[in-house]
Amino acid sequence: MNKDNTVFVGNKPVMNYVLAVITQFNNGAEEVSIKARGKAISRAVDTAEISLNKFLDNVTKQEIITSTEVIDTESGQTNVSSIEILLRQG
Repeated sequence: MNKDNTVFVGNKPVMNYVLAVITQFNNGAEEVSIKARGKAISRAVDTAEISLNKFLDNVTKQEIITSTEVIDTESGQTNVSSIEILLRQG
């Protein structure tokens, strides 16, 4: 997986990320990874679904990976859920 083909989802509007995914495929990417943590997970799912259902033909969900990451905060370490949605051309 090419690191350049990863879209990290944060707090921007969903369509910003959808556009990033579409741009990756239009630039010749075979697969694109959509990654998010915590509260942005629902936005990542929306990004994948809107991309697949409205804009991208011949692209499928290849894999969905969920995990828990330990991150450091001011009050110590905390667990944060994360998701990676892998979309593939063809």
